[in-house]
Amino acid sequence: MTNQFHRTLNIMALFITALAVLFGIFHKEFLELAATNYVINGIIIGTGLFGIGLCFYEMLCLLPEYRWLSGYVRGHRNMKLPPRILHQIALVLQRRPCRIYAETLSGLMDIVADRFDSARDSIRYITNTLIFLGLLGTFWGLITTLGSFGDLISGLNMDDVNIMTSMQNRLSAPLSGMAIAFTSSLLGLGASLIIGFLDHMVGLAHRSIYTELGNYMAAHTHTVHDGVRILPNIDLNTQKITAAVENIERNTER
Repeated sequence: MTNQFHRTLNIMALFITALAVLFGIFHKEFLELAATNYVINGIIIGTGLFGIGLCFYEMLCLLPEYRWLSGYVRGHRNMKLPPRILHQIALVLQRRPCRIYAETLSGLMDIVADRFDSARDSIRYITNTLIFLGLLGTFWGLITTLGSFGDLISGLNMDDVNIMTSMQNRLSAPLSGMAIAFTSSLLGLGASLIIGFLDHMVGLAHRSIYTELGNYMAAHTHTVHDGVRILPNIDLNTQKITAAVENIERNTER
């Protein structure tokens, strides 16, 4: 199972390496794109880098969970308890290492699922924040564009013979506003897609732990049907004992 963890981590590392190579090839174009609005775009880039680091941090935090579960499934009982998600489950399994009941299994698996969802809340929040920042830059750029067009129209002199030249000189401000809008949207959506892919890989790692734990616990679970199978035999034996006692009483009376 540890191999699954390393496989997922390697995919994430290869993905980030490919992005770094693309940045190295097109870094001039990327810097020109980001320079259209260094405030919003800088915040988007910084938030995206923080989200990438957080995804790798969540993956590395899963390594002790992987190691403990893998060792427990193989029969190692004296292992250091996992620090976060499987800590309570590990305590229960250490106290009851053989078999548990189906009702207990359902409750324990619900706890694990809730903890996995909670562990990814921060990553999802960053993804939504990146989308919001992209939209914020879009509206900022549109407001700048509309204000610049208003200044352009109000500053035109219709009696001037060089009105077209004056209009061309004043178009730079509206165009810069449109550049702010489009570049912020592009960076925000691109960064959210990157974080979304890494979040998906973290989810795959969570799912592999959940599946492995569920398979192991399901194989060591008592069900209600175990008791139901015994009831007919108990009833039959009770009838035989009752009949034997009645026969003994009749023979005694005689």
